[in-house]
Amino acid sequence: MKSLLYKLHANPKYARAFEWGKLVSVTGSAQMLVQGIALISGIFIIRLLPTDEYALYTLANTMLGTISLLADGGISTGTLATGGKVWQDPVALGKVVVTGMEMRKKFAIASLAISLPILFYLLISHGATWMSSTLIAVSLIPAFYAALSDNLLEIPLKLNQDITPLQKNQVAANIARILMLVASLFFLPFTFIAILANGLPRIWANIKLRKVGERFADYSQGSDPEVKREILKMVKRTMPSAIYFCVSSQITIWLISIYGNTASIAKIGALGRLAVVLTIFTTLFSTLVVPRFARLSDDPKVLLSRFIQIVLLLFGMSALICGFVYLFPSQVLYILGKNYGDLHEEILLITISGCIGMVGGITYSLSVARGWILPPAVHISVSILAQALLIYFMDLSDTTNVLMFSIINVGIGLIMSSFYFFYRVLKHNS
Repeated sequence: MKSLLYKLHANPKYARAFEWGKLVSVTGSAQMLVQGIALISGIFIIRLLPTDEYALYTLANTMLGTISLLADGGISTGTLATGGKVWQDPVALGKVVVTGMEMRKKFAIASLAISLPILFYLLISHGATWMSSTLIAVSLIPAFYAALSDNLLEIPLKLNQDITPLQKNQVAANIARILMLVASLFFLPFTFIAILANGLPRIWANIKLRKVGERFADYSQGSDPEVKREILKMVKRTMPSAIYFCVSSQITIWLISIYGNTASIAKIGALGRLAVVLTIFTTLFSTLVVPRFARLSDDPKVLLSRFIQIVLLLFGMSALICGFVYLFPSQVLYILGKNYGDLHEEILLITISGCIGMVGGITYSLSVARGWILPPAVHISVSILAQALLIYFMDLSDTTNVLMFSIINVGIGLIMSSFYFFYRVLKHNS
């Protein structure tokens, strides 16, 4: 038996399988814990906040995601792609990350200036007072500050595949988050309290993450003009898409906030909390697969083979998830409480939308990791045309129609990103 195990470990193919099995088991178990805690935190928020407060929380949390994307503007993908070329050199990698951090701070000011007035308008239009709106806006700042740096600080660990410290950091942040939520919302069930409890633990975790990453990146380095130019090249190509994605990624909430009512916002927000389970798979792929895909040689056959394997695996997982929700909707909705127990059709639709969005997002990340950016003129024009037609022909005051809109929207994105990858591989091969 021992000799058989030794032979298996000595075989390169089996050795690689064992390595992947170890990585997936470590990362997967940690992510299940992280997302499990995140799901429990979300359920606490849903159950402890009144429906009208939870609707405001959904709007604020959606805007947080939007301004974080806008402040990124493609900087994180540019930093990952540039860092992938020098990942074995701590000094060079440190320059790349520091440069990305400085660029993102400048983008953050413009992002806040654009987004906060819009948030105020939406909050006021859905019943928030000026005092409540101000407290919510101020409470977003710690979470926004944390979002500016966490995914950049993860890059050295991801590129060097030092996954365990990264997972420990995420677990610690989520445990601190749920403790703050439980301790505060029982006594002060307000939106701004829930948002503060989300942001403060992440700031603490980022301080720890920076120290861990110093093994692979020298953060004492200054910003490098050449690195900045390299990242800006990708930012210029991705910025139009990033701005568009800021709106389109949360278009379900935006449409409901415009055409629907406060109760509909709360329903969509609550259902979206269950879709957090998909984050386990997204994080697994972004942590383990995308950085390794960025390091592959420029062999078209290898790139095409790996891409097809990844996409088929994603579709297989999506089918299992959607099948489970279809068979057991009542059991899934029980988690949210009695206020949301009758949303059987809606939970299936939002799961399908989330799965298609997950596959589309990962295929896009794979292309970007190779430095292949779908031309914004094509991507945005096709998407906006499709969305305009859907808005014209669909009754978007109905929650079900909004979710169908979301499915079609993310489906178009998946088709475009996949076809563009195949086009670039074939072009490179010729």
